[in-house]
Amino acid sequence: MNILAVVPCGKRKIWDVNPDGPTEAKYVYIGPFARLCREYAEKFYPDSWVILSAKYGFLFPDDIVSGPYNVTFNDPKTNPITVDELRKQAVEKGLDKFDKIVVLGGRNYVDIVKSVFSDKIVVAPLDKYGGLGRKMSALKRAIESGERL
Repeated sequence: MNILAVVPCGKRKIWDVNPDGPTEAKYVYIGPFARLCREYAEKFYPDSWVILSAKYGFLFPDDIVSGPYNVTFNDPKTNPITVDELRKQAVEKGLDKFDKIVVLGGRNYVDIVKSVFSDKIVVAPLDKYGGLGRKMSALKRAIESGERL
């Protein structure tokens, strides 16, 4: 079974600490939760993970992000990418070839991914953990132990 992991973007970005310019997507999102989700994906799905950016949509780890932005799925006024646009991207980027999608992120990310990949198996292993702190602890344990959630 082909599995794709989808990790969240985040408000904290590399330009908050180092205003160097265009950066590979895997290095852009530096908040603790986004970083742990990326580390988990790199460990367990090293060749099949993407970042879901509210501005750019699905980003491969080596895609270049040009610079700072502040777009969120939580505020429609910031003009986040739509589910229809994400569906088109999924086909264009070959993400529709995966049978199963593992979403690491909050409820909003899970719901968006389920809408995009409505014909796929979508799992959210972090759903069973309460708040953000518990989700982060679970990610840390999994990364350290080498056991998937």
